[in-house]
Amino acid sequence: MWYHTGFPPVPIRWVLVRDPLDKLEPQAFLCTNLEASSAHILLWFRQRWQVEVTFQEVRAHFGVETQQQWSDVAIRRTTPTLLALFSLVVLLSQRLHPQFTFSLPHTAWYMKQHLTFADALAFVRRYLWASRLFSEDLRGEARPS
Repeated sequence: MWYHTGFPPVPIRWVLVRDPLDKLEPQAFLCTNLEASSAHILLWFRQRWQVEVTFQEVRAHFGVETQQQWSDVAIRRTTPTLLALFSLVVLLSQRLHPQFTFSLPHTAWYMKQHLTFADALAFVRRYLWASRLFSEDLRGEARPS
């Protein structure tokens, strides 16, 4: 049973997943849909995990939880805008990557194996700063190079 203060208890279905090689710790997953199969519960968790990772990246890099607007309308407008910005950065970095070299940042004590969203954001930022998009002033006149 799952209980939350102020609400009636809800029956839950548990799915226990164990690694047959005993290299990973057993994990338990729960679901309030008692008719769902174990495979469906694990599939839903995997799909939900992708959403959670996206929200974590948006919180870390765009400060979604630190919004300080004065009106509810502004807050409802900001989160979708930040998620759209997140999507644009990911899509643009993916499109630019085959055309431009993209070196992973590293230090003497740490070699990155995979790109992070922060790396993609820096890559897109460098591209936009160097592109013609930012090489003209507001009046549309080209600045001398």
